[in-house]
Amino acid sequence: MMRPQILPAMLVAFSLVGQQAPKAAATKLTLQSAIETSLKNNLQVQIAIESRDFTRAGLTVEEGAFDWNLTAGLNLSKAQDATRFQGLGGSFSTLDGTVQSRSLTVGSTKAFGWGGNLSLSYAPKYSSASGSYYLGTTATPYDGSLSATYTQSLLRNFGRDVTESRLIVARKSAQAADLGFTKAIIDLVASTESLYWDMVFAQRNLENKRQALDLAQKQLRENQIRVQVGTLAPIEVTSSEASVAQREQDIIAADAQLLNAKDALIRALYPSTERPAGLELADAPSVKPLELNEATAEKQALANRLELKSARLDLESKQVLETAASNRLLPQLDAYATYTGNAASQIPSEGLAAVNKDLSKGAYPGYSVGIQFALPIQNRAAKGSQAQARANRRSSELSLRDLELGITLEVRQSFRNVDASAKGVAAAEKTRYFREKDLEAEQKMFENGMSTNFLVLSKQNDLDTAKSSELQSQITYAKAVTALEKSLGHLLEARKLEVK
Repeated sequence: MMRPQILPAMLVAFSLVGQQAPKAAATKLTLQSAIETSLKNNLQVQIAIESRDFTRAGLTVEEGAFDWNLTAGLNLSKAQDATRFQGLGGSFSTLDGTVQSRSLTVGSTKAFGWGGNLSLSYAPKYSSASGSYYLGTTATPYDGSLSATYTQSLLRNFGRDVTESRLIVARKSAQAADLGFTKAIIDLVASTESLYWDMVFAQRNLENKRQALDLAQKQLRENQIRVQVGTLAPIEVTSSEASVAQREQDIIAADAQLLNAKDALIRALYPSTERPAGLELADAPSVKPLELNEATAEKQALANRLELKSARLDLESKQVLETAASNRLLPQLDAYATYTGNAASQIPSEGLAAVNKDLSKGAYPGYSVGIQFALPIQNRAAKGSQAQARANRRSSELSLRDLELGITLEVRQSFRNVDASAKGVAAAEKTRYFREKDLEAEQKMFENGMSTNFLVLSKQNDLDTAKSSELQSQITYAKAVTALEKSLGHLLEARKLEVK
């Protein structure tokens, strides 16, 4: 009795199982949003950030060489001593005693960028003596001293360019790291645009191949009708079928190309985040006239290119290191001045406060000044270092010049590529237009019996080739514009992006 009720329920269940889940909507993506997504998610940006932070940390390390250095020490000691002597009656006696002391030393040192060094020291002391050995001595347990010594290099290691050479180089390296980070962003933007246009090409190329298949299928249907009515030889159908098969093969290849381009773009945009089910690209390449000439483009590139700025920073660093290396050829000549403040030994009732009072008022000052001279014989290590520094500086100068020439050539080529690509787009559009008209005329002639199926299929091939060439010229132009803006050094400004 239950079977009639179960059967409809099972049919409904199977129908629900057989239904496919609705496909997720494709993500609509403009070129600008693709760039922003890539900058947000791409792992290369994170790597560039870590590299920049590492170099910046090196600057902090070099700045630490000029930090104040605080030192402190505490000493506790106890010593026992004795002496033996022979008395008047010939017997021997012993005098013994114990000395205990506690001392604290607090000091600070500081190196200055101009080649000076300051050393400060404060050392209070407490001592006590007990036992027969010290009977009759005055108890003055509290004492102390305060000293300050400043040393100034006069020849070797004199001046900020020498003493702070490593710090100066670290600063320039940090600046170069910022430029390197920006350069990585520029490279990523250019790469993202290239992948975006590759997918645009693949997407539109697939559409062109489908249109070509529609034309081939239409021609096949019309030929089959003509064969049936006896106005066309059956062999012509075979040619049309071969053309349809070829178009289907082209679609398979174009579809695979689109999938590969899509995967490459998704990989760049979503390397570690959830990837969208599909992408729908919203932008198409457009041709715009250039607003600058070749000479202006070269000047902009030489002023804006980050590679040149980094190379100039490298040259400046090498010049600083050469100056420091040349300074080490000089003899060592240091002048120093020392102040020492002493305190009167204090009895227990006065204590440490009296010692500090003497030290703070400079009650018992002491002064000393002097110079120290040292001259290495031969000094081959310094001479070798100077020769290396000079060679590095010359190498940087040549590299900078070579880079300027290379960038100038790159700008010229990019400028001409954009101009040639724009003309190529115009020519390709004309070719495609006339191929369409040529195919229309050939089809009309074929319909009127004045042409052959072979010629119609040939015109279809010509139109398909013209469409592919037009599309390729548009993509080539878009990539050429990206290459030009990158070579000019203002790709980020053109895309309204700001690096922080």
